[in-house]
Amino acid sequence: MSRAPALVIVLALLALAGCVDDDSPGGTTSGGSVDVASADLVRLKQRAGMADCPPSTASHPTSDDALPDATLPCLGGGRDVRLSRLDGPLLINVWASYCAPCREELPVLQQVHEAAGNDLTVLGIDYEDMAPAAALRLAADAGVTFPSVADPTGELRADLEVIALPQTVFVDAGGAIVATERRQLTSFDLVADLVDEHLGIALGTDPAARDS
Repeated sequence: MSRAPALVIVLALLALAGCVDDDSPGGTTSGGSVDVASADLVRLKQRAGMADCPPSTASHPTSDDALPDATLPCLGGGRDVRLSRLDGPLLINVWASYCAPCREELPVLQQVHEAAGNDLTVLGIDYEDMAPAAALRLAADAGVTFPSVADPTGELRADLEVIALPQTVFVDAGGAIVATERRQLTSFDLVADLVDEHLGIALGTDPAARDS
């Protein structure tokens, strides 16, 4: 896969519409730590009905397009996740409590999670977020039940080329990154088209439409 060129130009454009991570509260910490699995956070996650993070036991061939070999804690408690050992296909969304577009995007991704069933794993990354409780409350308010890992120090900045939030990464069954969308995904139909295009998975109809 070819990594996105001209990131400086893209950064300038996305700063107008998204949440540039350099403006996140607290920014990248240096030598500090954020507790993302305190007793209070565990209770918040349980009340929201969020699933535990997926197991990371797969073995994929090493490639330039593979997910980074980084291990991150599960937001709100649960098993740690080694990204390079996740089973695909995956839709990985990079978000944070301070990101305004993420507030509108999360419910859309929840619809994708519900429609995908076992065909696609949806996983969030709460990125450079110094307020994990606010992140869990936002997820709960959005009705999110898919899990997230936490990257409070921005460990994935270089590997995932994170320049603004939200950002969505599409990973195939072999664990390779096949596409990255650096924009807010505004509707179920838009995401369904992207999942079909990048991963060859048909999601069907919007669960909200079926329930109406």
